[in-house]
Amino acid sequence: MKRPRLTRSRRPAPGGRPRALRLGFALQPGMRVGLFGGSFNPAHDGHAHAAETARKRLGLDLVIWLVTPRNPLKEAPTALEARASSARRQARPPSVISDVERRLGVRYTVDTVRLLKARFPGVRFVWVMGADGLAELHRWRDWVGLMRELPVAVIARPGASLRGLDSPAARRFAGARLPAGAARRLPGMTPPAWVYLTGPWNYASSTALRALESARET
Repeated sequence: MKRPRLTRSRRPAPGGRPRALRLGFALQPGMRVGLFGGSFNPAHDGHAHAAETARKRLGLDLVIWLVTPRNPLKEAPTALEARASSARRQARPPSVISDVERRLGVRYTVDTVRLLKARFPGVRFVWVMGADGLAELHRWRDWVGLMRELPVAVIARPGASLRGLDSPAARRFAGARLPAGAARRLPGMTPPAWVYLTGPWNYASSTALRALESARET
């Protein structure tokens, strides 16, 4: 069965149409799309590894990297444009780098997800995150609501796997966890549903890259 293709929005928005509705991409019903959010401060090979692992194991049509304007749980990041550029350098096709949260004027992931689901009915969205994100998920705004909005794919990360699997979110939704062998079913599952995917370790981190850049400047 031939999969639907991604089409990019090229037609200018009608006069008076809010800028927030011009998202820079268009999706077709039936597509299986990963939403990979983060500060990407900067993006690195570990992010690309997580996105590619999810795309291949879940059978996704593409992964959209959502570069957040500001993560409330982290220090103030560098300019969004610089972080988006680093994501473009790391992302592998088929991927889309988006500042959709800035365009929509939203701050929290759960609101972003709800708006995208309303904008693209029929698209099978999956939230993609690393195990370090799962470990901190209970600190996110309405994290229980997020787990009930769309399936979630968690990618193993060095030093975070045990914390992620023992986190409040993992325990709260233990009954909704799929075996890794059923990962391709995840995009079609009714949430809450999540899967934990392991693979070769990738040790790159944004913190280490920022420390390296700082050392070079001194």
